[in-house]
Amino acid sequence: METTINKALRELEQQLEGDLHYDKLMRVLYATDASVYRMLPLAVALPKTKEDIQLLIAFAKQHKTSLIPRTAGTSLAGQCVGEGIVVDVSKYFTKIISFNEADRTIRVQPGVVRDRLNNYLKPYGLFFGPNTSTSNRCMIGGMVGNNSSGTTSIQYGVTRDKVVALNTLLSDGSEVSFSKLSVKEFEAKRFLKTLEGSIYRAIYDDLSKENVQQEIVSQFPKSEIHRRNTGYAIDELIQTEVFSEVEGTFNMCKLLTGSEGTLAFTTEITLQLDTLPPQESIVVAAHFESIENCLQAVVPVMKHELFTCEMMDKTILDCTKQNKTQTENRTFIQGDPMAILLCEIKADTSTKAKTLAEALIKTLEDSQLSYAHSVLIGDAIHKAADLRSAGLGLLGNIIGDKKAVACIEDTAVAIADLSDYITDFTALMKGFNQKAVYYAHAGAGELHLRPILDLKQAEDVALFREITTRVAHLVKKYQGSFSGEHGDGIVRAEFIPIMIGQANYEVLKRIKAAFDPECIFNPGKIVEAYAMDANLRYETDRKEPQIETFLDFSASQGILRAAEKCNGSGDCRKTVEFGGTMCPSYRATANEKDTTRARANALREFLTNSTEHNKFNHQELKAVFDLCLSCKACASECPSSVDVATLKAEFLYQYHKDNPVDLRTKLFAHNTKYNAIGQRFYRLTNFVFSNRFTSGIIKNTLGIAQHRTLPLVSSVTLHESYLKTLHKTGDNPTIKTVYLFNDEFTNYLDSEIGRDALALLQALNYDVKLIKNEESGRTFISKGFLEEAKAVANKNIELYKEHISDKVPLLGIEPSAILTFRDEYLKLADDREAAKNIAKNTFLIEEFLSQEISNGTISAAQFTSESKTIKFHGHCHQKALSNQIHSFNVLNLPENYKVTIIPSGCCGMAGSFGYEKEHFELSMTIGEQTLFPSVRKAPLETLIAANGTSCRHQIKDGTQREAKHPITILKEALI
Repeated sequence: METTINKALRELEQQLEGDLHYDKLMRVLYATDASVYRMLPLAVALPKTKEDIQLLIAFAKQHKTSLIPRTAGTSLAGQCVGEGIVVDVSKYFTKIISFNEADRTIRVQPGVVRDRLNNYLKPYGLFFGPNTSTSNRCMIGGMVGNNSSGTTSIQYGVTRDKVVALNTLLSDGSEVSFSKLSVKEFEAKRFLKTLEGSIYRAIYDDLSKENVQQEIVSQFPKSEIHRRNTGYAIDELIQTEVFSEVEGTFNMCKLLTGSEGTLAFTTEITLQLDTLPPQESIVVAAHFESIENCLQAVVPVMKHELFTCEMMDKTILDCTKQNKTQTENRTFIQGDPMAILLCEIKADTSTKAKTLAEALIKTLEDSQLSYAHSVLIGDAIHKAADLRSAGLGLLGNIIGDKKAVACIEDTAVAIADLSDYITDFTALMKGFNQKAVYYAHAGAGELHLRPILDLKQAEDVALFREITTRVAHLVKKYQGSFSGEHGDGIVRAEFIPIMIGQANYEVLKRIKAAFDPECIFNPGKIVEAYAMDANLRYETDRKEPQIETFLDFSASQGILRAAEKCNGSGDCRKTVEFGGTMCPSYRATANEKDTTRARANALREFLTNSTEHNKFNHQELKAVFDLCLSCKACASECPSSVDVATLKAEFLYQYHKDNPVDLRTKLFAHNTKYNAIGQRFYRLTNFVFSNRFTSGIIKNTLGIAQHRTLPLVSSVTLHESYLKTLHKTGDNPTIKTVYLFNDEFTNYLDSEIGRDALALLQALNYDVKLIKNEESGRTFISKGFLEEAKAVANKNIELYKEHISDKVPLLGIEPSAILTFRDEYLKLADDREAAKNIAKNTFLIEEFLSQEISNGTISAAQFTSESKTIKFHGHCHQKALSNQIHSFNVLNLPENYKVTIIPSGCCGMAGSFGYEKEHFELSMTIGEQTLFPSVRKAPLETLIAANGTSCRHQIKDGTQREAKHPITILKEALI
């Protein structure tokens, strides 16, 4: 029977132009953000218009619920969780409304991504300065809500400094614009007979009192701390001509910025822009033998006009020591420093930048605090930044239940107090048996500090509260800000009375009541706060469900912890213009449901709380995994390495136990068997597959998209070709023996490419062995047929374990097939040691050839000097488990070949995904984002290269251009 509230929600859904969801899955997906909190919302709204938001406000008032504004959902303090309606503006409120180049202002909707805004502004020589670490997916509305800052705040200030005007909806649904007001204009506002008027009256009644102003000055964080996010910014309001003898103009935006959506609902934001920083950069990496020396050096170095001043300590640096990919990035490090301070100088000319850097180094040398000063220019700056990011990623990616918990991670003090504060902080943490880790924005007096806790255990939850409380009192001792940039949210709001005093806290409560008397806007944040140790993501001391899996998840301590690795950072929400591949379906739909984060969160939720005998048996899980293309980008691009492709394979296997598998899925899973049969009668098969009538029947019967062409089988298999004609060696002595894995796609569908590979390797004097192996199991894995996949994995491991070594590698042509040896076989095979040994010596064929080129074994002299232009699209699995650079190197070997890599992400085909009629449109949408336009723009004489069989098929269907495998192109280039 439908409940009263569900009936009301259904009626509201019909009234909205946007979307309203109140099903269990969507509520689960919006129950968390990037914090430690979880609150199941009543519903999720994606409004399209201001009128939609007004309807939501009226609904909230009528039904005594609340609205929780949200953009990318990357808040670390719990700002985006609540029991009311989560209002997500990230999908539809994404317009850049107007731009005034002369005034250097721009008006945007709150769902505009920060980096997208700056890409728009770059041609005009302007940018929006605050730059969070999430800048390729965080949105301006969220930055205003949290008063975000970032690495450049010491030069460009914080978001509060940039907000010129805000168009808002107040809690009565009225539309009000806030901007600068003269004293006379402020007075006029006080006499309005509206909610807006009562707000101005309430603020004036409180802040005009001398004793209130004195209390604010004495209790709020020191004014020289420019990162101040403790409570509402009433300390900013009193520094205006309305309340004191100063020249500052009153602007309510100062108060609303950092108010975390608790006072009004913002619909438009006008920002003040800065000119782009000078192009010439030098970073001085100052090395220190102690944390104390490093922090003492901040004061003198900040007398220089630094653009960034970032610190990383030995713990961060040591995390990268054993990481092979970071070896090159560590070359600037001298000795074994306890800390490094990265100080960035910028200037219009390299000469001036060098002069400024020399002056900075002299200051450091005179201080006698540092022992070395590496000067970084150009790419070296990016390498140092990558090193810092990698160290943080490795530090944060802790396996198990103990995690680096965000609660005290952005305390800020005056830089003169920083060294003493950190000395006290270190002593405090030692008392809790916690080793402090120091990094981030030293030049702003803010360091990111996180205790390592297991919030599944009551003992550590108690520590969570005690550590946060003790640090709050320590920050207060230095009159600092408990939050420098991440806001109060749930985790710190409870401590605001400590930080600013009870009298000031009462002022904040009265301001909240004036703006929002019925408390419909984001309750529990800033005032009347939720308890910081309640509503946690995990129940404490709960008996954890034992989840038996077919794949081996022991590396993550089980599948539940593999899902729990997701920390909500939202890297999976970055869009196409910011590169990478993750997450193809989200890029096409802009729906939270289609992110890596959503899939991990849904799996965690249902595995943890399901009462079903088979905890995987939920339609909601089927829905959330449906648009996962198993591209594996998340395994490498997600900072927590959440491998959703593997989670999906396990889910499908378990789900199939209670839900019959349809014919189409069975045929795709057993595709190799049917290709083998079809290949024996290749003429008939290819006629049936290519004839419009017969292929149409097949597509209708199996649910394949009518616009999709069916793959044709080869006239002869690769194995037959090898046995009959191609197993030969050249006249020259062979360099080494290699085994070529005869994958199922090459053997039956692309045997010509296989013959090209054999011919190329043999012409280059490699002894190529090709034995009768099993298929790779890729189609079984992708459809959840894990028992069948395990059988072929075991057979292949047994077949190759006596042959493959560091002297005799295993090579493969099709990325999705050969890379199963490096990935899924390690989770499937019974003989794990043999599987590991083979994995270490298994290479994509371009990867092997690229290494041989580097070794000098293969040279350009063996290939044509003819000129060709090539555009290359790499397979997703290659990007995730290998590197596109290997294909690039191979194609660039002929001296006059010019090669570019298409920055295309996933092609959208993803094996059978693009064939399925319900996925065809999405598949083509993904292709149209970058790949198809890039191919279409290429002149006809430009060669299109792609090393994935699905990719080549997608390019053909989407652009009518033939794409060649890189190996074919190289074979054709042989002299």
